[in-house]
Amino acid sequence: VYGTFTPETQTDEELINRLDYDAIFGTALNRFCVQAAVGHPLTVYGKGGQTRGYLDIRDTVRCVELAIANPAEQGEFRVFNQFTEQFSVNDLARLVTAAAAKLGIKVETARVPNPRVEAEEHYYNAKHTKLLELGLQPHLLSDGLLDSLLNVAVKYAGRVERSLIMP
Repeated sequence: VYGTFTPETQTDEELINRLDYDAIFGTALNRFCVQAAVGHPLTVYGKGGQTRGYLDIRDTVRCVELAIANPAEQGEFRVFNQFTEQFSVNDLARLVTAAAAKLGIKVETARVPNPRVEAEEHYYNAKHTKLLELGLQPHLLSDGLLDSLLNVAVKYAGRVERSLIMP
């Protein structure tokens, strides 16, 4: 899940969602935005081919609403993969670097040994069509959203615990 704002949280800055960037709860996207904001190289773990599904925070509750509003038939088993896009770590590094450049932030990328026990490159092609079929109109990762994430990271850069950036 990425993003810091929902229509509800935008009504008051005190309601902003947290932006996890640490090795436990943070996503690579959040970590890269924070790293760009504080002038730390983007840390790509290993080969950077790790691919995952991503979902805008505004779509998380909508997915649950759609599942509840459209219950399964008697005896039917359904699985909803709750994501709308797939990106590799390398993809995210490129996207953040480009978005940061548009904001005048120079970003470098550093490859570091992968601290996780995982395949650094693998086939990942999970399906996520069922929620779309139920009417989900996803908010996709765009330059505007990346600008928003980067601007939040820059605004609160003074609060970043630099010791949490690296695993």
